[in-house]
Amino acid sequence: MRGIWRAGSISLIFAGLAACSAAGADESGAIATADSNLPRGAQPAECPGEGAALQVLGSGGPIAENDRAGTSYLLWIDGEAKLLIDAGPGAFVRFAEAGAKVATLDAIVLTHLHGDHAGGLTGILNTGGFEGGGTPLMVAGPDAAERFPGTREFLNRLLSKDGGAYAYLGGYDDGSENKRELLVTDIATQGGEAAPVGLDFSNEFSIIAHPVHHGPAPAVGYSVQVGDASFVITGDQSGLSERFTSDLSGAKPTILFAHHVINGEQGQPRGLHRTPAQIGELAKALEPERVVLTHNMERSLSLIEESLVAIGRSYSGDVMVADDLDCFAL
Repeated sequence: MRGIWRAGSISLIFAGLAACSAAGADESGAIATADSNLPRGAQPAECPGEGAALQVLGSGGPIAENDRAGTSYLLWIDGEAKLLIDAGPGAFVRFAEAGAKVATLDAIVLTHLHGDHAGGLTGILNTGGFEGGGTPLMVAGPDAAERFPGTREFLNRLLSKDGGAYAYLGGYDDGSENKRELLVTDIATQGGEAAPVGLDFSNEFSIIAHPVHHGPAPAVGYSVQVGDASFVITGDQSGLSERFTSDLSGAKPTILFAHHVINGEQGQPRGLHRTPAQIGELAKALEPERVVLTHNMERSLSLIEESLVAIGRSYSGDVMVADDLDCFAL
C-alpha cells in the first residue's frame, strides 16, 4: 500500500501531497517502494522550479541499511539549492542526483557531528572545489564537548592547510585557490538548555538554531522560515529536549521533519532519541500541517504501524515516511 497515514486513525488514506521525488515515480506519480507497508504519498516526478521546497537527500540512519543515504536535507528556492542541512554518508551522491551546486548555497548547517550526519560533507566540499570561488559560504553547527570538537575546530581538522586531514582543500579556510571561504559559527548548546540562536545567513530565508538533548553529543534542531511557509527539523534529540518543545510550541510549521530512529519497545536508546509516542507529543505541541518521518532505521520501520498508532495518540494530522530524494513543496 502507498498512501498517507492519518494519525489517530487505523487506516492509510490515499491522497496527494505537495511533495515530489527526483526518482522512482511512475506515470501516475505514485512512488514505487520495496517497503510496501510504509505510508507514502503520491508524488510528482520533479521538485518545483519556482517557490520553495525542502528535499530529503538522505533518509537513513547510522547503520548501512537498504539504499538509504545518511541524513541530509536541501532547501531549494526558485530552482536553486540554497541551504544544506547535514551531510551524512551518501549525501554526496544524492546531492549530484538532485542537480545541486555548492556554488548556489548560502549556508550549510549541521545538527551534530556524528558520522551519519557529517561524514559526507568533505565529498560535497570537494565537488564544490571544481565550481570556482565566490562569496563566503556560511557554516554553523554545535559547540564542543568531551570527545566532540566544535564545528569550527571540526572543519579546521579537516581542511586546514597546516595539517588538516584534507589539507589540499585548504582554500576553503581562507577563500584562496578558487574556493569559497567558510565562515563558521559555533552554536552554544549546554546540553540542550541554551537559548535559540538566529542565524543571519540569507535574505531569502531565516533560520533559528535550537539546542537539543542528544546524550553526550552537542546537538541542534532547526526551524526555517521561507516567505509564509516554514519547516522544523528535529535533528537527533531525546525526549529530554524540553526547551525545544516549549520554544516552538504553537509554531504551526508547514512540515515537521522528525527523526524516526527507535521504536517504542524496551531496550531502545531512550537517552538519545524520541520514541514514536514522544514524536507525537512534540507534534501536538508544535501543531504542524503534517509530519514527515526521516532518519529512519530498520528497527523503527519494522514496527511502523505501531509507531503510527503511538504518534496518533497525540497528533491527529497526516504522517508519512520519507525516502531519499523526496522533495516537499512549502
